[in-house]
Amino acid sequence: MIGVYFSGTGNSKFCIEKFVQEYDAGAAVFSIESEDLSGKIGQHEDIVFAYPVQYSNIPKIVRDYIINHQNIWKGKRIFVIATMGLFSGDGAGMLARLLEKYGAHIIGGLHLKMPDCIGDEKVLKRPLETNKRLVANAENKIKAAVREWRNENPPQEGIGFFYHLAGLFGQRLYFSNKTRHYSNKLKIDAQKCIGCGKCVALCPMKNIDLRNQVAVADSRCTMCYRCVSNCPKQAITLLGKQVVEQCRIENYL
Repeated sequence: MIGVYFSGTGNSKFCIEKFVQEYDAGAAVFSIESEDLSGKIGQHEDIVFAYPVQYSNIPKIVRDYIINHQNIWKGKRIFVIATMGLFSGDGAGMLARLLEKYGAHIIGGLHLKMPDCIGDEKVLKRPLETNKRLVANAENKIKAAVREWRNENPPQEGIGFFYHLAGLFGQRLYFSNKTRHYSNKLKIDAQKCIGCGKCVALCPMKNIDLRNQVAVADSRCTMCYRCVSNCPKQAITLLGKQVVEQCRIENYL
């Protein structure tokens, strides 16, 4: 077995590490940003794939990775983990259907509610203790899912027709354009930026550069909120206008 994930603020990374450790402590886990990941995937038949849903859909960076490496999925047995702040409907199903298109066999799916990563929208924020309970509940749900898989009855959350309808009419029908392309909405306050370069190093899309010691964003943001949650001066926003909370997983452990 191998674990594969994409994670912005650490939720999906945390969940897949817990899942894989519970199932097979000797199995390795890799980000889609890892070098030669396709070669590592080629060496394993069973794969657990985790990612955060966005508007009940797949982040653009994940979709592009699947499509750009479409030849490596044929014959793989894949279990999909979808993490979310609120609701996804068929979060796991979206990735499952794309992987099936390239010959993968989907074992099952798991939906895990985690602290919302959108740190610049006050309406989405929860108290710290609530977020800690979400993480603890997710750990318990992971353990139960592994037991079910061991008993040859892996959970099927997000997989199937009715989940598909829930995801489609719950969000995706109205917001499909949000994840169809990379975003050009990332905003960096030049007055707050100190030119530390942390966001440049963290961005999975290489979408941020330093120009005259000030961070400047381009138009290929995958909305992972990694830069927003790690900027030491809270100078970066995306959907909102002001950082309310920097949502790193270590805050809730």
